[in-house]
Amino acid sequence: MEITLTQAILIALWTGFALSGQLLGIYTNRSLVLSFGVGLILGDLKTALAVGAIGELAFMGFGVTPGGTIPPSPLGPGIFGTLLAVTNPNIDPTAAFSLSIPFAIAIQFAITTINTLMSFSPSLAKKALINGDDRKFGFYANLSFYLFIIVGAIIGFVAAISTSSVNELVSKIPEFITNGLSMAGAMIPAVGFAMILSNMLRKENIAFIALGYVLAAYLELPLMGVAIFAAFFAIYDYNRKKDSSDQVVDKEERMEFVDGI
Repeated sequence: MEITLTQAILIALWTGFALSGQLLGIYTNRSLVLSFGVGLILGDLKTALAVGAIGELAFMGFGVTPGGTIPPSPLGPGIFGTLLAVTNPNIDPTAAFSLSIPFAIAIQFAITTINTLMSFSPSLAKKALINGDDRKFGFYANLSFYLFIIVGAIIGFVAAISTSSVNELVSKIPEFITNGLSMAGAMIPAVGFAMILSNMLRKENIAFIALGYVLAAYLELPLMGVAIFAAFFAIYDYNRKKDSSDQVVDKEERMEFVDGI
């Protein structure tokens, strides 16, 4: 599949919007959201969402920044991985995800560079505000947002127009390596879940983790069924904690009333 110039421009605009959207507090910079836009533009939502779903499962674990570390950018699987899977029928979503990880790391370096360069903008915005220059204040206050739009658009456009070259390079990779990449891509979501479970593994959560395993492994309940079970327990736990907090508040109010008398 060849990507037209119009599709490349649309992917560039979509990438710029999605990357800058994280500064607005909306979750556009996610693998599933990014892949949805690319799939819609290229006319293959099924394959695109498959890549995005694998990316979401993997980033569920290592997408959280532990300490000072910075994870790879979701633009890797969301844009590059989706483009590879949609345009190359010989690359399945799991292999496309694995091939997109180097791009995800490189993009994160670019984003980190932007954040570092923009460290001076708050001081300049403050200076412009003190001087009463509203125009300069607005420019410096939103400079990071503008740069994210531009950089995201460049990344999306380059990814789109270079897809054919990348596919030619991938076609020269031996089959046993691509099979290995597919296996690695299928394992990465499991690693993401394991990282999440390592943080959730507390004595009060062990029973729920074991129940989820039994439902999925032994009763062969689909993922949606397990999620419904989890929703029931979440609602029950929320109401129980809410009732407990209300009782504590009522008790404190009664004690204050008695002390007042």
